[in-house]
Amino acid sequence: MPKSSKYAPKQPDAAGNIHYTDAENDVWRDLFSMQYPSVQKYSAKPYLDGLEKLDMPFGHVPQCTEISARLRDMTGWQVSPVPALIGFKTFFGMLAERTFPAASFIRSRDDFDYIKEPDIFHEVFGHTPLLTDLRFANFSEAIGRAGQKAGPKEYAWLIRLYWFTIEFGLTREAGRIKALGSGLASSPTELPYAVVGDVPVRRPFDVIDILRTPYRIDIHQPVYFVIEDLDTLFAAAERDLLADIRKAQTLGLFEPLYPPVAEAS
Repeated sequence: MPKSSKYAPKQPDAAGNIHYTDAENDVWRDLFSMQYPSVQKYSAKPYLDGLEKLDMPFGHVPQCTEISARLRDMTGWQVSPVPALIGFKTFFGMLAERTFPAASFIRSRDDFDYIKEPDIFHEVFGHTPLLTDLRFANFSEAIGRAGQKAGPKEYAWLIRLYWFTIEFGLTREAGRIKALGSGLASSPTELPYAVVGDVPVRRPFDVIDILRTPYRIDIHQPVYFVIEDLDTLFAAAERDLLADIRKAQTLGLFEPLYPPVAEAS
């Protein structure tokens, strides 16, 4: 997760709603109009089914309160705006309570095609469709509950399972690779890159391998994991994930497939 942000959080009013300017609503509209046909082409059916169920507005940023009302009826989840970047402990705790933390700001035009941190378009357009599916909702809750049992030295290992599945996971439908992850659904450039690009490595889903795979948040991923059967993902929620982390720590991290972060001069 990023440690700092150039964006200022937006505060909800007494009713839990946030005021977005016309310019911010225009960014949402333009992102939606760009991504909607792209996800129809590249995203997996569970995501598309959830997007249809939510029927979120096209022309303006939706409120977390209205998305929450729909999610509660379907899976018992809600979306809560967070005032700033949150740490792993808070993130896991909110997932365990079936609450998805949503960054309240929307990206600027400068970051229109790719933003390295989550904004409200990523949170709502990207994440909430999968939370309409009880199987994915329960998986996210299980990650949160495992995080509550974990210690600080285990957080970065556990988050990789969330990162390479719910955020940037791939699956296969009728023999074709499709995007499952929310980070892909909300990214104009990384979605086609991940699904049909010839640059990234695509590996079979394996919990231990995922826990051992480092990532960077500020680049398109060099490696993705393909979930052939979604039941194998949901079964991972029943595993002893802390034992898996201990095994992964013993084996150590894989060599990164990305260049090192340049040091500031």
